[in-house]
Amino acid sequence: MAAPAGDAFYIPPKVLPAGDPGDILWSRKVPAAGKLKDANFTVYQVLYLSTDTHDQPVAVSGTIVFPPAGSRADMPLLGFATGTHGLGDDCAPSKSLAAGADDWADILELAASHGWAVAATDYEGLGTPGPHTYAVGRAEGHAVLDAARAALRLREGGLSRNAKVGFWGYSQGGGAASWAGELAPGYAPDLNTVGIAAGGVPADLLKVSAGVDGATWAAVEFMAALGFDAAYSELKLDSFVLPAARASLDQLRTACVKQAVLSFAGKHARDVFTTDPLKSTTWQKRLAENSLGSTPPKVPIFLYHGEKDDVVAFGQAESLERTYCAGGADVTWMPIAGANHDAASYLEAEPVAFLADRFAGNPLASTC
Repeated sequence: MAAPAGDAFYIPPKVLPAGDPGDILWSRKVPAAGKLKDANFTVYQVLYLSTDTHDQPVAVSGTIVFPPAGSRADMPLLGFATGTHGLGDDCAPSKSLAAGADDWADILELAASHGWAVAATDYEGLGTPGPHTYAVGRAEGHAVLDAARAALRLREGGLSRNAKVGFWGYSQGGGAASWAGELAPGYAPDLNTVGIAAGGVPADLLKVSAGVDGATWAAVEFMAALGFDAAYSELKLDSFVLPAARASLDQLRTACVKQAVLSFAGKHARDVFTTDPLKSTTWQKRLAENSLGSTPPKVPIFLYHGEKDDVVAFGQAESLERTYCAGGADVTWMPIAGANHDAASYLEAEPVAFLADRFAGNPLASTC
């Protein structure tokens, strides 16, 4: 099916065609921009089938990048999960990557410069119709895994269906990459997954929310509330919202991350809600379902986190490492002394080396 032009690209058919997760509805080659143009990479946008939290089909958009050299038949694939962009459709990573203005473009450029193809999802509802299910781990994990499947199925791509696949992400993306690792054996056993690198991971959402309440990055607490409300109709977030806060929360639904952080900096749950929904048993059940650790990855995972993280609490990430180790996972754990959330996001050499070793089949020295 031919890809529609412009933003119509992101609008799937009203009735999704039958197909499997990862099947491509349509794709288009787009001009490489910014760092991707400078390196002469080839870039495609794709609209592909994925699965929501209720195991129902949903269309998700994303970006696939190929380096200019190397045999694609032997090329590994990196599924990259971007960090927080916001909740509005205009915030979709594929749009800012196409404009040469995405904050995570350097990671895609770095990965492709190592001879890897890269698949970067927009996540459910970011760019495509419907609200973005922000912070809902199962939805994000599905989107990441199915972006990798789409890259392998892209006719123009030429990748082997048995290509080695690794996942990498930071912050929201660190959670999504970790979820991809937990879900892959059951949801995507067809992928030849060999390793995961995940930084700044929001593993326990209750603890992460408690840590940012009233802080500079308080916006992510309210974005997560909107994301969960989008995924689970029984949560009824609107019933908790103070009348005076309704307009600002509605604006958050279409805001990109920088605007969101500025608008909600310093706000507490009590400033927005009549009672904190996160203290509701209904909300806590859904949050628990989307907290990491219950199914340790079957492939090696590199976890890194700033010890002074001011957005995603360090302690809950350290607990995830211990849980994974206790569950038999091969974990390489790297706490970064003195680093806050922003500083740790710039760690690149170690995740790249870890993934390169996994693609090469080199031995692993677990820190468990």
